Amino acid sequence: MNLVYRRLASPVGELKLFANDDALVAINFPARHNYMRGTPDPEATEVRRHAVLDLAAAELTEYFAGRRRVFETPLHAEGTEFQRSVWRALSGIPYGASRSYADIARLIGRPKAVRAVGLANGCNPHAIIVPCHRVIGRDGSLTGYGGGLPAKRWLLEHEGIELALRDRT
Repeated sequence: MNLVYRRLASPVGELKLFANDDALVAINFPARHNYMRGTPDPEATEVRRHAVLDLAAAELTEYFAGRRRVFETPLHAEGTEFQRSVWRALSGIPYGASRSYADIARLIGRPKAVRAVGLANGCNPHAIIVPCHRVIGRDGSLTGYGGGLPAKRWLLEHEGIELALRDRT
């Protein structure tokens, strides 16, 4: 698959958006090395203009400015059926709301698969658009994030999501 990418400056650091001809394939936080997702294609070409990347960049810019809550960018994700079920569940978490890993496990009909949900959450290739940042600890605490905890905190606060008091430092 031939991929192209574009860099996007954002309040949570520089993002790298990857796309094929038809859909957004990944959003990476290059400064964090994306140890879970990796780079979709190290041979991808950086481009200035591309219909999918232009749309994704515009929508993300609107989101960061507080003018967008729902994304329309077409997405393509490869993963196991379990991972895709988790990612679908993540997509259903509304702006300004949060869920726990246990909530997602119950939602997909696998209530004992809490750790597996966490791993699938960490493999989400479309961070921010598929809002894995909205998954927090059952007690309202801040949990891991591929873009780093400061980015996750910023995204949650941007959406008005309250964290447990002990996480407010």
